[in-house]
Amino acid sequence: MNYLAHIFLSGIDEEILIGNFIGDYVKGKDYNKYPHDIRKGILLHRRIDTFTDNHKIVSQSKSYFAPRYKKYAGIIIDILYDHFLAINWDKYSPQPLDEFKEEVFASLKRNYAVMPERVRFFVPSFIQNDWINVYSSIDGIIMVLSRMAMRTTLPDESEFAREVLRKYYIQLQSEFLTYFPDIIRYVVNSQGIIIHLHDNSILN
Repeated sequence: MNYLAHIFLSGIDEEILIGNFIGDYVKGKDYNKYPHDIRKGILLHRRIDTFTDNHKIVSQSKSYFAPRYKKYAGIIIDILYDHFLAINWDKYSPQPLDEFKEEVFASLKRNYAVMPERVRFFVPSFIQNDWINVYSSIDGIIMVLSRMAMRTTLPDESEFAREVLRKYYIQLQSEFLTYFPDIIRYVVNSQGIIIHLHDNSILN
């Protein structure tokens, strides 16, 4: 999962949110350097990633992109699932997305000092350029993939990604809508996270 999904799945605790947000940037046992609830968020991030990587629906979604992206197909799905969460936000949260984002941005600013240096480097841009909103459009996704290809080892296959999205968009959205209730139930029932949901029947 990418930023929006990890943030949403952090629930109502700000320190868990911060830990989840920085989770990719805290390696090994370095999480022990952080306060209790931030540690909990870091470990939650890892467990969400493990659950997601082993989910058969997510594996199906990856398969559309694997011919060109190969081992990086999961990165594409992380970003794309954030897109589907953004456009289906009202199915899951009773709080408007714009209001939710502003609260998240405020939390990131309050906790800026505790973040790893690599996270502090991009957080101002994350807030100012509203990366969450960028993921809500296909053009935004393609732009992100193109930029990632220039500064990381991600293959430069953004036009292939656009073609896959054109062909499989409805199927991918259906797969996300099948998968996401599973991860919500996992973090609530197995990890003890409290999430304000639009409809609590999703937990049944």
